[in-house]
Amino acid sequence: MSISHAPPDSPGPDISGTSNSEAPAPDAAGPASPALQPVVPASARRTRVPRWLRRTTGPLLLLALWQVLSATGVLAADVLASPGRIAQVGWDLVADGSLPSAMATSLRRVAFGLLFGTVIGTGLALLSGLFRTGEDLVDAPVQMLRTVPFVGLIPLFIIWFGIGETPKIAIITLGVTFPLYLNVYAGIRGVDAQLIEAGESLGLSRWGLVRHVVLPGALPGALTGLRYSLGIAWLALVFAEQVNADAGIGFLMVQARDFLRTDVIVVCLILYAFLGLLADFIVRSLERLLLQWRPTFTGR
Repeated sequence: MSISHAPPDSPGPDISGTSNSEAPAPDAAGPASPALQPVVPASARRTRVPRWLRRTTGPLLLLALWQVLSATGVLAADVLASPGRIAQVGWDLVADGSLPSAMATSLRRVAFGLLFGTVIGTGLALLSGLFRTGEDLVDAPVQMLRTVPFVGLIPLFIIWFGIGETPKIAIITLGVTFPLYLNVYAGIRGVDAQLIEAGESLGLSRWGLVRHVVLPGALPGALTGLRYSLGIAWLALVFAEQVNADAGIGFLMVQARDFLRTDVIVVCLILYAFLGLLADFIVRSLERLLLQWRPTFTGR
């Protein structure tokens, strides 16, 4: 007979036949965890105003202020016509066909100048950006010509090409060429060298590197240069059409200046602005279409 010396408060012998280590585990599921809530930025929790409304608020307020100043006599009609008067004159110019005809002439000049300037500027940028020999031969003369104001070449172009359409298109071409050259050249030389090495390790030929690595990498810079060149093209058109022109938007402005018609001048300026905005919208749409592969910050 053996006597147990276990303390009186110790647990008694396990009479169920199972050890303490084999005791049933607590419920694995446990209490239900709270549902996760997405974190919403504070800027997104504010009341969202449609973007088109925000973008049009400023111009509408400026237009209302302009109309109030004209109605109260602060702005005299011979200094600046009222918005209502300008709208009426613009409608009259559209009705008699003079404004559509002038716009078609100006668009044709810009289209030819933009086409020639794009071909020349892009071609020179490719030659200078892809080849060191091309850079040595091309870049220095282009940089020298770029510093010459293209407006100052108008008398020389008139002597060379006469007073027809050629000098006007040449001025626009010159204004478009240099911004496009600079941006395409910078885009080519801005391509990461590690991407070139990766393409070479994959066995791409020289043309394959240019097609699949260099040109896609330079495309953002080229589109930025195209947007800038479009603005220069309209600026060059203003100068070109005010020198020995017999048609176009600039010709209407010259006639209006001679007769002190500020309403016609403002109509032409608004048309210039509208056409420039439309051209910029087209290029920005091309950017969204061609640069889908490049995630960028779009603002908050």
